[in-house]
Amino acid sequence: MGESTEIDELIEDFSFFESWEDKYQYLIDMGRDVPSMAEDLKIEENKLRGCQSVVYFSHVVNDDNTITFIANSDAAIVQGLIALMLKVFSGKSPQVILDTDLHFLKKIGLDEHLSPTRKNGLSSLVSSIKNAAKIKLKMSV
Repeated sequence: MGESTEIDELIEDFSFFESWEDKYQYLIDMGRDVPSMAEDLKIEENKLRGCQSVVYFSHVVNDDNTITFIANSDAAIVQGLIALMLKVFSGKSPQVILDTDLHFLKKIGLDEHLSPTRKNGLSSLVSSIKNAAKIKLKMSV
């Protein structure tokens, strides 16, 4: 399966930066653009496990069967990682979500520059996104 336009854009955007300091700053800037999550969604059952920082995650299924993801963190880098994942997955159908490969993280170099705890948190976020898609697909059958 070919890469999505969003993934192509991310690869291109990150390729503009030479240093990892610049890439991290770009990631932080992306995180600033993530809409704030409603306070009533910031509840214990929406907290992601496996994250060092506090991350709240929720989703809604739209009328067209796509899924919109909502997530917020108290840490700037993590909020940037959320922005990446929302750009790639939010507003997509469950099947597209499940078929999306995260190899682009390697292409932009992120996988080798994240601390182990950040990698765990990112993995937890991706698992939650893919799980929401799996549940929606099972409900559609």
